[in-house]
Amino acid sequence: MTTKIKRRRLGAKRGALWIIAGLLISSGALRVVTGFGPALAREVKSMAEEAPMHAEAEKCETSESIDRILSALGVRQEELDRREAALADRIAALSLAEQEIERNLTALETAEQELSKTLALADTASEDDLARLTAVYENMKPKEASALFEEMAPDFAAGFLGRMRSDAAAAILAGLSASNAYTISVILAGRNANVPTQ
Repeated sequence: MTTKIKRRRLGAKRGALWIIAGLLISSGALRVVTGFGPALAREVKSMAEEAPMHAEAEKCETSESIDRILSALGVRQEELDRREAALADRIAALSLAEQEIERNLTALETAEQELSKTLALADTASEDDLARLTAVYENMKPKEASALFEEMAPDFAAGFLGRMRSDAAAAILAGLSASNAYTISVILAGRNANVPTQ
């Protein structure tokens, strides 16, 4: 029962709104019909009177604004030309720097190759010297070689003994003091202990 009452009140409100809207529309239409003609005539007349003065003023304004725009465009073009020249200078400088870098890289590669050759020669010469000295120690009498190895640092002596034939190394070790022979043996045994197996 309450919903029916609500619907009736809502319908009454909507009807009143339609009536008000209709009155407003008809009032506007009446004003347009009665006042439109004279207003249009007055507007046309004033436009006809102002047209020559307006055209001349517009021509002056247009000429001045075009001159301002052209002036601004000229300034902008000069700025763009300066930027373009600066950019061209920078590109030229970068090109020169790039060429210099290429020359330096070539010189560096050449120097690296020369250094590799020199190091290879030095390694070969060093290896040849060690092999010759090892052969000298191997061919010495064990007693004389043992006296010499007794004076050497244990690491240095172990390096030579590790390069010798095992029979010559054994004869020299046998002539060393027990503590020196032990130290050299420990160094020889442990020098490959930290090498990875896999």
